[in-house]
Amino acid sequence: MKILVLNAGSSSLKYQVIDMPSEEVKCVGLVERIGMEDAIFTHEIENQKQSETLPILNHETGLKKIAATLLDSKIGVINNVEEIEAVGHRVVHGGNKFNKTTIVNKEVKDNIRELFSLAPLHNPANLTGIEIAETIFTSAKQIAIFDTAFHQTMPKEAYQYAIKNEFLENYNIRAYGFHGTSHKYVSEKARAYLGIKNAKNIITIHLGNGCSMSAIKDGKSIENSLGFGPMNGLIMGTRSGDIDQSVIFYLMKKLNKTPDEVASLLNKESGMLGLTGYSDLREISEQAENGSVDCKNALDLAGYRIRKYIGNYAAVLNGLDAIIFTAGIGENSALMRALACKNLSFFGIELDEEKNSKREKGIREIQTEQSKAKILVIPTNEEIEIAKQTYNLLQEI
Repeated sequence: MKILVLNAGSSSLKYQVIDMPSEEVKCVGLVERIGMEDAIFTHEIENQKQSETLPILNHETGLKKIAATLLDSKIGVINNVEEIEAVGHRVVHGGNKFNKTTIVNKEVKDNIRELFSLAPLHNPANLTGIEIAETIFTSAKQIAIFDTAFHQTMPKEAYQYAIKNEFLENYNIRAYGFHGTSHKYVSEKARAYLGIKNAKNIITIHLGNGCSMSAIKDGKSIENSLGFGPMNGLIMGTRSGDIDQSVIFYLMKKLNKTPDEVASLLNKESGMLGLTGYSDLREISEQAENGSVDCKNALDLAGYRIRKYIGNYAAVLNGLDAIIFTAGIGENSALMRALACKNLSFFGIELDEEKNSKREKGIREIQTEQSKAKILVIPTNEEIEIAKQTYNLLQEI
């Protein structure tokens, strides 16, 4: 079964065609800078990589470009669109309505739309990807995989806020958690690698432009640093992470900011961007090395926040077998891993600097021999996880 995995962002479309159940990746691609005259389209098959710059002014044009490339006689992987039996869509926020992978219908789309305000950077683009895919891959099943679903095992003491009970009961205001597809994938890889007995209590650390951490006990999520929306917790590329609620009221009252302006400020103009003027960690690290006080300070703040959550989650888990770094920054930034593991010997976490500095493929251990807790770098593969969940659902019906 050929499954097209689609991850639609506000200005991008990531895709893979994966043959299931073998998990063979047929092609990988990305449309960047959607809405621009100089959008970038990249398509890779085996060892062939094609990249071009062209105007892609909306998601529909981008997905049509993807479909045409998949059908291309030289670099395509299908002969007709009917060969795609399912399209697996990443959807960020499922609220309390979705705790598992779901076949898309009108009700599902309406529910995704209702959650726009909770994930304004993601859910609108996710729904756009679904609606356009329906018009192009007309015979395929459209499947939604929700980032929040993995965290539905969180206990009430973890997800309920200390506000009036009616807000939970009537309006479903609670912590949901995000990046569930990634946390699920790497935690299962860790349990397979270490053995279930040696991975009862683990902390997964997803560091990308968006960041989150999860406490996972016996394979189930019991805490996640993101909450009602995907803005809480760690310092992110453009998102503030944890902030005193008083700051929001102050911005609104004293600086005459509207709720929408404050939401935009905290979602799009804060985090590393707000602290440094850069959202890309590579640029921030380079500027820090060149003497930028702001960039060095931002890195220290980000590392401190991660360490604080490691301490919190070690307490929640009542033990710690391993911590796992994943996603673009987690997998590739030795500096961020070092900052995250600094002065954690009390928790049995001791980083080996030499192992940490090496760039190797696959799962690797970067702790010292004396470290009581394993420190793993595990490449995430949300696309494979989405394909697996899509395939498994279709086998059940």
